[in-house]
Amino acid sequence: MTRYRSMLAWLVILSLSGAGTAAAAQATGVVPPPPASPEQRQADAYYQFIIAQQLESSGDVDGAIAAYKRARELDPKSAEVPAQLAALYMRQSRLSDAIATAEEALKLDADNRDAHRVLGLVYAAIAQNDDANTAADTRRAIAELEKAQLPRDVLPDPETEITLGRLYVSTQQYEQAIPLLQRLVTDEPGWDAPVRVLAEAYVGAGQTKNAVGMLEEAARRNPALDLPLARLAEQSELWQQAADAYGRAVAQNPTSIPLRLRWVAALMNVPDRKGLPQAREILVKVLDESPADGGALYLLAQVERQMQAFNAAETTAKKLIALDANSLRGHYALVQVYEDRHDYRQVVEALQPFLTLLPPDVVSQQKPQYGLLLLHLAFAYEQLQQWDQALTAFEQARPYAPKDAAIDLYLSQVNLEAKRYAQALELAQKGRQAHPDDLRFLGLEAQALRHTGKFDQGVQLLQDAVKAHPGDVSLYLSLAQLYADGGQAGKGIALLQSAARQFPDETRIPFELGTIYDGQKKFKDAESALQQVLARDPQNAPALNYLGYMLADRGERLDESVGYIKRALAVDPNNGAYLDSLGWAYFKKNDLDRAEQNLSRAAAQLTTNSVVQDHYGQLLFKRGRYADAIAAWKRALAGDGESIDKHTIEDRIRKAEGKLGRR
Repeated sequence: MTRYRSMLAWLVILSLSGAGTAAAAQATGVVPPPPASPEQRQADAYYQFIIAQQLESSGDVDGAIAAYKRARELDPKSAEVPAQLAALYMRQSRLSDAIATAEEALKLDADNRDAHRVLGLVYAAIAQNDDANTAADTRRAIAELEKAQLPRDVLPDPETEITLGRLYVSTQQYEQAIPLLQRLVTDEPGWDAPVRVLAEAYVGAGQTKNAVGMLEEAARRNPALDLPLARLAEQSELWQQAADAYGRAVAQNPTSIPLRLRWVAALMNVPDRKGLPQAREILVKVLDESPADGGALYLLAQVERQMQAFNAAETTAKKLIALDANSLRGHYALVQVYEDRHDYRQVVEALQPFLTLLPPDVVSQQKPQYGLLLLHLAFAYEQLQQWDQALTAFEQARPYAPKDAAIDLYLSQVNLEAKRYAQALELAQKGRQAHPDDLRFLGLEAQALRHTGKFDQGVQLLQDAVKAHPGDVSLYLSLAQLYADGGQAGKGIALLQSAARQFPDETRIPFELGTIYDGQKKFKDAESALQQVLARDPQNAPALNYLGYMLADRGERLDESVGYIKRALAVDPNNGAYLDSLGWAYFKKNDLDRAEQNLSRAAAQLTTNSVVQDHYGQLLFKRGRYADAIAAWKRALAGDGESIDKHTIEDRIRKAEGKLGRR
């Protein structure tokens, strides 16, 4: 519009001479055309230009278009007139006319920013609704809007800049988007849109903390941003920030149950379980208002379970089931409680009849959830060493996740545990062929090869895999375990020592080293390796339990042993293996009451674990309960047979029988 601004003085002069009156009269079509002098035609064109803008402001779009066209006829060399007419067409969603008219303006002035702006905004709008040519339209929009940008010493055009910023973000041009949007946020402090787009740009550029920090600052000025802040922090797993933001959003809308449930979900993920008490408090209030809210009941069961209030969690899950006997969500919540208790018999008792009798229409509507419950049933059977039932349940789950490699892995693993080595090998090999990128099959195949007398072949398989995938720590662990199981512990130790240098933050490596050292009776080295795990992860329950049991089994530093195992049980209070370790430590301390409290629970849970049953038998024998001891030792002989000497157990049984005979 520079040219037409310079014409204002001419318009005033010509209006004094009557030219303005002539132009006005021409607009009504009453008098002949004005004089043909260039100055008068430009002045009249400018007058029509002003009239067009006034007519559009008053809502007379057709009149405005007609005035612009008259201005264009009067001054055909002006790019400003078609550029403004194109903008009017754009505002009226006449996009084809807008494009044609803007391009006409650019033929007259290739640098006309208004025309470039129109084209950029139009192509940006088209790109949103044109699936076939979105990429091309977006590129054109960006190119035009870049040409439309004003120098920074000129008042910026926010609409152009926010649109260009969005386009940069959509095309992952974050380096261009961020400074542009930062300026816009500064220039337009009360406008939310650039804040939201800049947050998206930060996230795309991997600067999530910058995004959250900016939104936190903006939300202090505008509480409406608390909700997008909460969602962004949630997506970024910044749970405390998410919970705080959801809390503020709830304060603005305290009756919204969905919003309160999102708040609860964030609190549940706050580290160290610090958000659980507040989450429970919120859910209790929600259920006071809406006792039949299934979502709130489900979350309450989860919160109570994480707080290790297992009885309360079980009661809440059963309330959810009472609302709907066919509730898959309710049964899932209940099963999780039983699994946390390591009570796999109850898992089977809850799931087996439920899944069998579930109406077909419910199954068809919730296939993923149904398949997940089948997997939990299969896991429970596996823990109970009911191999055939476990394999059947895994096979039943397959149609609900036909492309999931995990089911093939589970089937091979169960056959391996059941000592059906040929079947395990066949399944592992088929699984590897079906899922060549899933390296987990290699470890199973190697172990199956070892058990079928092909140890060297298994070693070669994993050695080749380590060379091909040097960044996969699991392959090193599998190969080291295979070495140790095959009587080549030294090679396993050397491999893990090398891997530890390559993966200095990986806790699984020193843990595996500790187990191999223990198997070699290198107890100081084993303890040192396990302490490395705890130095990196003080709450690592398997390492705590292993270290505590290793000391207890040797009768050394028993108070320290008890301390380690109690820390493991604080993490997983119903773990039968940990209960056995604690009971065994107390047994070695000759604290038989505490020993029985823990060993009896472990033996009831791990009925097929030979070591656990042997420990319980020794405790019962020492307490003079010879018949019960014999029963426990018979369970040990009938169990998995791992880490026991059957002849020793048989001798203990004979000794106990002798004691019974002398009564």
